[in-house]
Amino acid sequence: MRTALEIVFWVSVALVVWTQLGYAAALALAARVLPAAGAGQGALEPSDPPDLSLIIAAHDEASVIAAKVENALALNYPRERLELIVACDGCTDDTAALAREAGADVVLELPRGGKIRAQDTAVQRARGAIVAFSDANALWEPDAARVLVSAFADPQVGYACGQVRFVRGADAEGAGGAPNQEGVYWRYELAVRALESRLSSITAGNGAIYATRRESYVVVDPVMGHDLSLPFNTVKRGLRAVYVAGARANEKMVPSLAGEFARKRRMMSHTWAIVLRGGMLSPRGYPPGYALMILSHRLLRYSTAALHVLALAANVALVALGGPGQTLYIVTLALQLALLLAAALAGVVPIRPLLIARYYVLTTASLAAGLWDWLRHGTDATWDAAEGTR
Repeated sequence: MRTALEIVFWVSVALVVWTQLGYAAALALAARVLPAAGAGQGALEPSDPPDLSLIIAAHDEASVIAAKVENALALNYPRERLELIVACDGCTDDTAALAREAGADVVLELPRGGKIRAQDTAVQRARGAIVAFSDANALWEPDAARVLVSAFADPQVGYACGQVRFVRGADAEGAGGAPNQEGVYWRYELAVRALESRLSSITAGNGAIYATRRESYVVVDPVMGHDLSLPFNTVKRGLRAVYVAGARANEKMVPSLAGEFARKRRMMSHTWAIVLRGGMLSPRGYPPGYALMILSHRLLRYSTAALHVLALAANVALVALGGPGQTLYIVTLALQLALLLAAALAGVVPIRPLLIARYYVLTTASLAAGLWDWLRHGTDATWDAAEGTR
């Protein structure tokens, strides 16, 4: 009994430490000794960029769509080679009219079917050799399109994702109390993503700034977002999915931790559909190194809620049983309880270390909450903007 508990405890702890810290350290070490993946070609010649179709899927985005269209049309990209498509997903406000007035080349007014189906329709309409995607509230920096498209100079690249930087709005506290600490996590995530891209391919993207070759675009189930589906499906097709740090966009983050929990819970209800029935679990088509990346950065990361529960339960049982190593298990239990206490105290004493602990606990809990939501009632293909991000 005791031996089984010790195995459960130490394996659970080891897997959490690996996915949260050890994996990144291993990537950094590998990047020092292994050559970079890909052809290593430079950017496309500025005078000869390919035709680019930039697609913005929007549902009731009247408050931001004009600014988004103006931002897109101001990009440092030849206007004759840039096509701007706004795909209105069942909008009930003036999004379509405002997009036309602001200068969008094509405005599609579609029945409500969800973001993915709106993007699918826009891709069918697009004329560009490269199709890029962005959210209505994400503003690209002037050179973002050129830099993002430059990744496709390498013929092995089928998908490219840029860097989204989260900025705080005027209300840093929000209705949920403690301010969001997403920026801390996101900087770490982007560092890991850069290492994955250098060595092989990234395991996930983001919705604010990404692109694919038109012929490489993958039609997925409407509940399965592009952020997670496109990178691994691109790899399964024999191409690379890369991160282009120099292609930057800015997006307003959810102001509160409570709001961030709700956002991640919704995201995870989509994520579990991809993991469990969307093809991610199947190793078919993965190079060995990329399979290890998927296991380490995705599957184990999404399992951390269960691993934490197992580690805590086994630790409590080991302390209750007593015996050899009792002092060690008392210390490890104290550390786990301290993390939970710090998260609880952040609501009363909102200092940075406690807020980070609260962020970690809530976002880890969102993994399990999203799974519960998906198992209980599935996932709706439609979406609404996260509170405070417009």
